[in-house]
Amino acid sequence: MSTFDENTANAEKFLARFKANTTGHHINGQPYLPADSKTYINVTPSDNSSLGDVVIGTAADVDLACEAAEKAFPAWRDMPGAERKKLLNHFADKIVERADEIALVESMDCGQPIRFMKQAAIRGAANFRFFADKAPEAQNGQALHQDEHTNFTMRTPMGPVGIITPWNTPFMLATWKIAPALAAGCTIVHKPAELTPLTGMLLAEIAREAGIPDGVWNTVNGFGEVAGKRLTEHPAIKAIALVGEGATGSHIMRQGAETLKRVHFELGGKNPVIVFDDADFDRALDAVVFMIYSLNGQRCTSSSRLLIQNGIKEKFLAALEKRVQNLKVGHPLDPSTEVGPLVHTGHFEKVMSYMDIAKDDGATIAVGGERRTDLGAGNYVAPTLFTDANNSMRIAQEEIFGPVLTAIPFDTEEQAISIANDTIYGLSGYIWTNDTGRAMRMAKHVEAGMLWVNSENNRNLPSPFGGVKMSGIGRDGGDYSFDFYMETKNVCIAHGTHKVPVLGR
Repeated sequence: MSTFDENTANAEKFLARFKANTTGHHINGQPYLPADSKTYINVTPSDNSSLGDVVIGTAADVDLACEAAEKAFPAWRDMPGAERKKLLNHFADKIVERADEIALVESMDCGQPIRFMKQAAIRGAANFRFFADKAPEAQNGQALHQDEHTNFTMRTPMGPVGIITPWNTPFMLATWKIAPALAAGCTIVHKPAELTPLTGMLLAEIAREAGIPDGVWNTVNGFGEVAGKRLTEHPAIKAIALVGEGATGSHIMRQGAETLKRVHFELGGKNPVIVFDDADFDRALDAVVFMIYSLNGQRCTSSSRLLIQNGIKEKFLAALEKRVQNLKVGHPLDPSTEVGPLVHTGHFEKVMSYMDIAKDDGATIAVGGERRTDLGAGNYVAPTLFTDANNSMRIAQEEIFGPVLTAIPFDTEEQAISIANDTIYGLSGYIWTNDTGRAMRMAKHVEAGMLWVNSENNRNLPSPFGGVKMSGIGRDGGDYSFDFYMETKNVCIAHGTHKVPVLGR
């Protein structure tokens, strides 16, 4: 039996229960399927066949989840950090035990190639271990000594929080958001993306298996217009963490205004990779290909604009075209697949619409630009490279969110900075040069929350992760996550030596 056949057989085994039973919610430590609830069909992008029915959450369902989180909060908040550390590390162990199941279910649910999803579960476990180990110190603050007073700060978990996660890498991003919230002492209500609900339910099951107390972890399925809206409005929810698109972030800000919700948004990007003449040619080429065509181009930090200096433009683009033509598009469970199907037919049609937009704008489709009809009924698009482009074109300004790269030439460092910054977004950027001074100047002037020099996206869990401009609000990672999920309290203690002002004596 080939690895592909083995993956397919195992995936069918793990997916059977989802196909046979309606996927409901997870509220107060238990599966919950409301009577007479409405459902929708969840499909796999590999061939658009059904993976089973999923409940459409109502406002009443969300209320139950929020009430459970609110009731469970005091005990979870007051649990010693060392105890939360043990529970969350045990949770990570359970993720590793079910890593193959998670990878196969995720791959079929969202279309990401199994070669990347195999790492997603392990990375999710690493997220939990990292924040679990920080749980005992989450409340720590700092001491600020003055001559006659000493100030010290402490942090306290803010309460139940809502976490809304996307469909592109749903499992890993859910762990990235939920782990610090739980480590901080918050309880959570999680709403997975309606297009990819299955691994969110696996996480909720693992929470129960790992001994997370009832009500600490709640998951509600459904659509943003109803379930998401109620979650962002509910008075028990003190903060909302979202990974999604800008329009959703704007809606949540409006919906949460009445209850003054704290928000943390990781939104879109049109991220530049800037390759100078003096760059390490082969390493830069590898990174350019990886950072747009891996994960089907459905990655917030993908470098979807290639800014290439004219001195090496012709050579670099010629090599790039060959690499893009050579990418292996195929079924997500095939271990040789490098680019899988896009998550949903609606998103597929959106991505395909940019082929005509590129032509209308005057760009050249150097590679790709068509549907891969030879691969069956799934949402397969040929990896695409646009050339002869400039930064005013829609293909350079709008987030396509697929395996599509727009190449734009430049001459000088100043031009590169101007083009890189000429966008509403500012999530990430990548700079390839062997000139250290230039790298430092670019790092200062490129408008982005994260920059990598001579590297692809390399995650360091303690480092801040987030964007500027329309790419988001706030930062994840290490202590930055705790700053979001916790309130900081200052305590000032007098030394008994200062003069107290006197009135009315």
